[in-house]
Amino acid sequence: MKGTIAQVRSYERSVQLLMVNQFTINLGFYMLMPYLAAHLSGTLGLAGWLVGFVLGVRNFSQQGMFLVGGTLADRFGYKPLIIAGCVLRTLGFATLALVDSLPALLAASAATGFAGALFNPAVRAYLAADAGERRVEAFALFNVFYQAGILLGPLVGMVLTGVDFRITCLVSAGIFALLSIVQIRALPARHADDKTVRENGKRESVLAQWRSVVANRPFLLFSAAMIGSYVLTFQVYLALPLEVRRLGGDGQFGTGAVALLFAVSGLSTILLQTTVTAWCKARMEPGRALTWGLAIMGLAFLPLLAATAIPVPKGGIGLWLLAATPPALAALLLALGTMIAYPFEMDTIVRLSGDRLVATHYGLYNTICGIGITLGNLLTGAALDAARAAGMSALPWLVLLALGLACAAALYGLHRTGRLAPVEPEPQPVTV
Repeated sequence: MKGTIAQVRSYERSVQLLMVNQFTINLGFYMLMPYLAAHLSGTLGLAGWLVGFVLGVRNFSQQGMFLVGGTLADRFGYKPLIIAGCVLRTLGFATLALVDSLPALLAASAATGFAGALFNPAVRAYLAADAGERRVEAFALFNVFYQAGILLGPLVGMVLTGVDFRITCLVSAGIFALLSIVQIRALPARHADDKTVRENGKRESVLAQWRSVVANRPFLLFSAAMIGSYVLTFQVYLALPLEVRRLGGDGQFGTGAVALLFAVSGLSTILLQTTVTAWCKARMEPGRALTWGLAIMGLAFLPLLAATAIPVPKGGIGLWLLAATPPALAALLLALGTMIAYPFEMDTIVRLSGDRLVATHYGLYNTICGIGITLGNLLTGAALDAARAAGMSALPWLVLLALGLACAAALYGLHRTGRLAPVEPEPQPVTV
């Protein structure tokens, strides 16, 4: 941990602040969101479909608007969009604490989602710009802070929600309000390198910029190949907890085993991310690291696949071990694959953009992967249901294993054909 802190201190103030900001953003978000569905269905008494609708609005307003947020960041600067996102999330979370009507809940949910669409691409583009040649190492550290917020947030939220969920909302809103003030005062202004100016001095239109990004074929192929990584890592929240509860039940053991999944995933990243990144960077090209990362994510489901060949004990320690150990191993391997791939993934987006419209590229990338997660989870859920109905418990793990290996093969193909190589920046007109 001392080495991690020393690495953080080696970067300039803006990079340090962005990392702390991301920890705080995730702390405030994850102390509230895991408990929102229970509040909507329990305290407010909404029907199940309405709860799903409110949560779906939040997800759509974020995933569907990433491209808009990235475009605005490239046009108006990274700092204003980061601050605007934090202020909007402050208002959204405070509203969730104070209202109980459906229209107000929908507006608050949409605001919290759109807030993420505003600051997420801007934060990553800002970090990439100020980290310079040390982007890979900076994104590795960024992931440490990111995971620390995810790990700590639900624990803080559990304590506060035990008193009253509205207190959780107000505390989370207060965190984002404080974060907004800190960034207004301490975060240096940072604009994208303006490579979008035409020879006549006028800025390109938004549609022209979007056309140029969509025309970036290597970037689109890379985005499509990386969808699988997000579908696979999301199974820590979907398939793995369902498997734990299928075998271990919904009681105290099941709850503890699910908590173990999140602890394994978060703690392993916090402790090992920088070491794994340094090892990979010294021995692999980015394309190979990405390939290995995706392959390991796919192989993460082998322990679950192997466990299907073991007869399920009727109870006792044997059942507990079968319910907890394979999912925990899968969570650990998923975390390892993510540790290998994530820093090179973020760096590759910058390189494929040619350092032009970086936030817009991040925005479109997040939207593509977000759509992929939605479709992937629908298919995973269908595979889980089909497996139970047909008595083929190995089916979902075979599907996820095949997905990881297929995406790894796609990335290897992009690497071997040179499509992951840096794009040369477009020559700019010289004015005299």
